[in-house]
Amino acid sequence: MATETLQSTTYPELSRIRLINRKSLKFQRAVGKLLALFFLSCGAVLVLLPLVWMLTTSLKARENATEFPPSWIPQESIKTEYNGRNYFMYDIPVNGEVRRMGMLKKQPGGMAIFFNPDNPEEQYTLKLEDGKKAMKTVIHWENYKIGLTMVPFNRYVWNTLLVVITTTIGVIISCTLVAYGFSRFRARWIDVLFLILLSTIMLPAQVTLIPQFVLFQKMGWYDTLLPLIVPSFFANAWDVFLLRQFFMSVPLEMDEAARIDGANPLQVLLYILVPQSWPALATVSIFHFLWAWNDFFGPLIYLQSQDKWTIALGLQSFSGLYSQQITYLMAASTVSMLPCLIIFFVAQKLFIQGVVVSGVKG
Repeated sequence: MATETLQSTTYPELSRIRLINRKSLKFQRAVGKLLALFFLSCGAVLVLLPLVWMLTTSLKARENATEFPPSWIPQESIKTEYNGRNYFMYDIPVNGEVRRMGMLKKQPGGMAIFFNPDNPEEQYTLKLEDGKKAMKTVIHWENYKIGLTMVPFNRYVWNTLLVVITTTIGVIISCTLVAYGFSRFRARWIDVLFLILLSTIMLPAQVTLIPQFVLFQKMGWYDTLLPLIVPSFFANAWDVFLLRQFFMSVPLEMDEAARIDGANPLQVLLYILVPQSWPALATVSIFHFLWAWNDFFGPLIYLQSQDKWTIALGLQSFSGLYSQQITYLMAASTVSMLPCLIIFFVAQKLFIQGVVVSGVKG
């Protein structure tokens, strides 16, 4: 009887405690998700603010581009003409009614003389702080046309695409072959060689800059695109490491099955590893595309003629020559950034599809 009484009084209490703990756990998880979402949203806003400012500035009039505080919507002050001069319009209360008046001139004590644009002889002396400058939304799409024609932007785009596409192909081919060798072949000292390759990541580019520059100059490659293109066909440590690690995740049984069917090492790479490594290859391609598109240091060192400049170098020259025409500079910068944005949004699907089916049927 005592055991039954204890059980009858204990089980409901335990169930109630478990229910409370379960609700508390759900509440904590919900609060944690909300906090994480809040901080991530704040970070996203901070990251997007410069982008939004660049886009809105590219659509403004020149006189409104540097105003402070900045307006996030391209707006211009409404003006009216009087005696051959333009005057700013204000929405200001006159005798208890808000009217749109032109400001003729300021007066001491924070006052100003306003006039009716329909009847200029009708004038009032009112407090300037009571009024608000009348604005209208005006989008200047012509900034893009002017900004892209002030410099040979088409030539810059062509040079950049030539460098980006060829170097991306070179990186994919060379790094895939090297990573395949390190992941699938066994030889003496191969791990030591791989460590030596990885150690080059820690080597600053400035250390090899002068020897490379002298070498390319002796070869007659200075002021050509070759110093930017040819090195990509000789692999790099970072991309080799990424692809090697991905190749090592593919079971060796698939290689052995292909060899039994008569495949040589190159066929194993092309028909076994590469089809299963599209996520890794896409990642390497995207990262290199973004890096090559935005590369400024390499073109600055090796290119001199303007007809061989890339977009990064052209925008820097644009900024130096037309520093006061910020709207045109922002328009050109927005256009130069579009390929990176497109690649970013397209790449998300590739990353989501990064599931490699590596099962082997028995």
